[in-house]
Amino acid sequence: MTSGPSRAEPLGSFLSTNRQWLAAGALLTLLSSFGQTFFISIFAGQIQDEFGLTHGSWGAIYALGTTVSAVVMLWAGGLTDQFRARSLGMGVLTLLALSCLAMAVNPYAVLLPLVIFALRLMGQGMTSHIAIVAMARWFVATRGRALAIATLGFSLGEAILPMVFVSMMTVLDWRLLWVIAAGIALAGVPALGRLLREERTPQSMATQDQSTGMSGRHWTRREALTHPLFWFMVPALVGLSAFGTAFFFQQAHYAEVNGWSHLSLVALFPIYTAVGIGAMVLSGFALDRFGTARLIPFYQTPIIAAFLCFAWADQLTLVALGLVFFAITSGANATFPNAFWAEFYGTRFIGSIKAMAAAAMVLGSAIGPLITGVLIDFGVALNTQYIGVAVYFAGASLSMWIGVSRARRSLSLAT
Repeated sequence: MTSGPSRAEPLGSFLSTNRQWLAAGALLTLLSSFGQTFFISIFAGQIQDEFGLTHGSWGAIYALGTTVSAVVMLWAGGLTDQFRARSLGMGVLTLLALSCLAMAVNPYAVLLPLVIFALRLMGQGMTSHIAIVAMARWFVATRGRALAIATLGFSLGEAILPMVFVSMMTVLDWRLLWVIAAGIALAGVPALGRLLREERTPQSMATQDQSTGMSGRHWTRREALTHPLFWFMVPALVGLSAFGTAFFFQQAHYAEVNGWSHLSLVALFPIYTAVGIGAMVLSGFALDRFGTARLIPFYQTPIIAAFLCFAWADQLTLVALGLVFFAITSGANATFPNAFWAEFYGTRFIGSIKAMAAAAMVLGSAIGPLITGVLIDFGVALNTQYIGVAVYFAGASLSMWIGVSRARRSLSLAT
């Protein structure tokens, strides 16, 4: 089975030919929601009340569990180079369901870091990692559109789950909602097995399914770590994960301090999702047409405007505008960075290399809530913090531009 259609194949034919692979990727990205911050943060108020936690202590617990999961991802992410996505994905989804059950039944605050660790590693970490690596490896000429379509699961989860679970929380106990989440994750196990029943293993991929990176070769993880480009990309990797996570993590507090109901804030999230889907699809086609090197240095500039809107918002209309800018960057983030690793470093060791990036992003998602939570405890308002976040993204964009501009000379040597 080939890795995908030619660049000229119509979208309808592309979807029909590759529907099972794309659906498997979308299923994994959707189910990763149960370990994503936007979902866990829905229960922030209940968790803090249940265990007597301040914003800072809850942020510290979240950061601890997430940081340990980032460390483990350095090893676990490499499993995608050794095992089929089918078997690895089914095992990870089972563990994700057990992690959701652990949150439902855990009675002790001291065990919260362990529960957060399990949710973050199996959800945000491995479930999404398996999907992204599979798309980047299975598709070459149409990698951008494959990533865009498969990662629609992220957007679907962000659009539906906050509204559904916040609404259900008015009639059901928050712990019961985690049992429901566990059931949904577990139902994904046989569904994934059916979609990937004819799945290819990495070892069976033909030579033409492998694409090289800079200097026309495949880079190992060790080699990637010693190349300057990786470190020029780190601020962007960490920053979007850190402060994008922080925005969703602090959503209940952000609504409260600005005088809005939590439900009225999450009611805006479908705007974010709709724009994000559009940006995701367009970025996928743009990537296939123009290449990652020309586009990736600029994809975080819209989020600068987003956090300025959040900082200056005195009404929900300005928040909605901020979510539009946020979604443009978020949608592009589903395709550009994931294609970047394959384009610049090759696909043979992409699982291990992408694991480093995933670990950096997971680490960022630990840092963001911790920083914002501690600053809130010290009296620094979120609106003020978000001005600093906008400045950070300006610096991260400059760093990407410098790194990619220097590396493009080596990329031109790839065959």
